[in-house]
Amino acid sequence: MSAAEKARTTHADVAVVGAGPAGLAAAVAAAEAGAFVVVVDAGTQPGGQFWRHRPETAVPNPDGKGHHGWRTYVDLRARFDTACQQGRITYFPGLQVWMAQKVEAGFIVRTTPTNAGCPGSGYHESGSTVLVPRLVLCPGGYDRQLPVPGWDLPGVMAAGGIQAFIKGNGALPGRRYVIAGTGPFLLPVAAGIADAGGKVVAVLESSSPTAWLPHLKAAAGVPGKALEGAEYAAIFAGHRIPYRTRSIVTEVLGAGRVHGVRTSKVDAEGKVRHGTEHVYEDIDVVGFGWGFTPQMELPLALGVETRLDADGSLVGVVDERQESTVPGLFLAGEVTGVGGASLAVLEGLAAGGSAAGNPGTGAASRDAARHRRFAEAMHRAHPIPEAWQDWLTPETIVCRCEEVTAGQITEARESLGARDARTLKSFTRAGMGWCQGRVCGFAAACLGTGHGNAPTAESLSASAKRPLSAPVAIGELAELETNNL
Repeated sequence: MSAAEKARTTHADVAVVGAGPAGLAAAVAAAEAGAFVVVVDAGTQPGGQFWRHRPETAVPNPDGKGHHGWRTYVDLRARFDTACQQGRITYFPGLQVWMAQKVEAGFIVRTTPTNAGCPGSGYHESGSTVLVPRLVLCPGGYDRQLPVPGWDLPGVMAAGGIQAFIKGNGALPGRRYVIAGTGPFLLPVAAGIADAGGKVVAVLESSSPTAWLPHLKAAAGVPGKALEGAEYAAIFAGHRIPYRTRSIVTEVLGAGRVHGVRTSKVDAEGKVRHGTEHVYEDIDVVGFGWGFTPQMELPLALGVETRLDADGSLVGVVDERQESTVPGLFLAGEVTGVGGASLAVLEGLAAGGSAAGNPGTGAASRDAARHRRFAEAMHRAHPIPEAWQDWLTPETIVCRCEEVTAGQITEARESLGARDARTLKSFTRAGMGWCQGRVCGFAAACLGTGHGNAPTAESLSASAKRPLSAPVAIGELAELETNNL
């Protein structure tokens, strides 16, 4: 470690990466258990994506309209702010972790400004380093995407991106919307658009409500989810939002930007039912959501053991204390399996308490188990359609950064034997662009395995493993020294 880096190194008992539901809960639990905590967050204020809200400099007292679990946020935020005032939590907003290392003294966490290259923004102009014996990773996740013809047109957004835009800006990114994909998350996105004054022309769900029938017991274990569903049903009825099941977007239409979508009904495997095509016109925003992909860069960089979750995502393995297979490293939230904000909070409380030497037991563990069962049921009721690759044409862009097509990936698979994400990257450049495979990684890995086959944990791991987890200035790289602490 160089002298310059030592000068800006912060020491603490526990570091928490992320300040969404899991990270906020972990920080509070660790601080209230007596630990001194550092929280590093890419956002400019606590809440993460789930509790994203208008800048508090403009709206000091947000009312939580459009949010679920807002009382939980208000409680955690009050405890978080109190711990900050008492000096038990040091909060670093506007910083993202670009490298985390396991060393003899614990963990080194190196950060860089989220807004790098934007001087005068009022936030950090340089990164900092954190040295701690115990680390809690709560990096969250992002929308999983599947390509279709035309999805690279301006006006196509991730469903979560639309929601984040509304929550963060108090405005809409367009007038008329089609929301498509699978899973319950489509409902709050459409409801948020309608409440904000937008017109949702249709919500297209590839699955069917009957897919929940084998999982009713797991669903009954979390009755609050049914109440949420009833709220969305009322909003849909009030705004006359059509909800089409076993339906998909087969093509985004437009010249220069989105003008409409072509849709079709599908069977249980996702195969298009010919003769059911329909075109929605005068659409300026299309939102796609196929579940979520956990942000696994940091856990993989630190060598955690992984597994495939019920939705096919790569997730970290943890014990009942949320500790990973790397001693002193705890995981909470989406990186252990996508299960919603309530589960993320429970996992965060367990991880933070455990990292501070005060693991919880009893009711919290039982509640977490119920939410995990519900999450597994949700994944199985809303799977990625097996036949989704049939929706593509050879010219369909898969990797938007490098403009790699489905035909190029198929050719690399069939002619060159490129059947995993790493080999596909070498032969086609899929995943080599600015997003480093975060958008196309899952789809490219699926295309590498061929029709009807799911990507392996090894392939997904290769797609998510990156030496640098975020863009970083070359000056910060130059300051690194190879000697350990």
